[in-house]
Amino acid sequence: MQFVLSELCDQVMTAHAGHKPLYVCGGGSKSFYGNYRPVTPQDGHCLLDMSAYNGIINYQPSELVVTVRAGTSLAALEAELAEYGQMLAFEPPHFGASSTVGGCVAAGLAGPRRMAVGGVRDFVLGARLLDSQGRLLSFGGEVMKNVAGYDVSRLLAGSLGIFGAIIEVSLKVLPKPFEELSLRFEATQQEALTRFAQWRSQPLAISATSWAALEDSDTYLGADTPGCVTVRLSGAPPAIRAAKAAIGGHELDGAQAADWWRSLREQTHPFFKHGRPLWRVALPPTTPAEDFGAPTLIEWGGGQRWFSGSLDAQAVRARAQSLGGHATLFRAAGGPIPTDGVFHPLAPGVAAITRRLKQELDPSGLFNPGRLVMEL
Repeated sequence: MQFVLSELCDQVMTAHAGHKPLYVCGGGSKSFYGNYRPVTPQDGHCLLDMSAYNGIINYQPSELVVTVRAGTSLAALEAELAEYGQMLAFEPPHFGASSTVGGCVAAGLAGPRRMAVGGVRDFVLGARLLDSQGRLLSFGGEVMKNVAGYDVSRLLAGSLGIFGAIIEVSLKVLPKPFEELSLRFEATQQEALTRFAQWRSQPLAISATSWAALEDSDTYLGADTPGCVTVRLSGAPPAIRAAKAAIGGHELDGAQAADWWRSLREQTHPFFKHGRPLWRVALPPTTPAEDFGAPTLIEWGGGQRWFSGSLDAQAVRARAQSLGGHATLFRAAGGPIPTDGVFHPLAPGVAAITRRLKQELDPSGLFNPGRLVMEL
């Protein structure tokens, strides 16, 4: 792998010398995400393909830490962890068989278990970064108490590669739950949000929740839209029995439950498959049912709400911000990208930190220009 790493360093230095932007890519499974514009070598752009730099560097199951190269297949890593009864607790979506660990961290996306355990950055312990001068920079480590100043390794999660190419990453892993089961019952959207709020005040072994309309529809029918609440319980058998008694509903069989949560994690549920623009709106979980004028699906106990349709970007963002949240055009689906990008404009303080990190790590603006923030 040393030869592959040397090749990557040479590519970066060549692009730097030629003042050509460099686009970092892995398996391409999340190429739709962010301010993406198709690029090819014929356009004068340089592609830095990380997929050849792969493999697990160090895995100590007893330490709950794994260090892997960025091009490692996400599926291969999860299979290795499963052999030891462990998992990536944040349930990263793959969006395709080619998904890599580097892309997983760079995108910073988490699945249904995010509400219970945290996001990607909460599990990043350390990383090595290839900067715009072809240097390898190390941040963090393989221990859980390793923070001084900016925790840059965690800031790489969700950065979409604008600070440099993630070469290696150390991740905290967790044991798989002793037992899991999923419950389902019918409820309107507002009834579901009310139940989610009640559960948050109780010590219940809930690892995922969702609400989806009973019938697939192209129109939004309001807070009283009939739908189904699905709840996943994870943990020790006594905790699951107590939670099941408190929540009610009917139990899904194992295969049906696995298919349901996979359909949300990988966005294969019919809600996501209409070819319409897809908005992800993060809101305080206590926010009542909101009419954004589009079909709705709810996850994370009300904290993540999906809206499917051609909505006005400024109106969606303004409404989300007034409610204490933010909105992302997750998939443009061939539609126009807002002039200021698909992501909610950064708060002034966050924008200042982002610009400073970009200036420190990639002063020449080499990596993934505009992918996360249009002007960077």
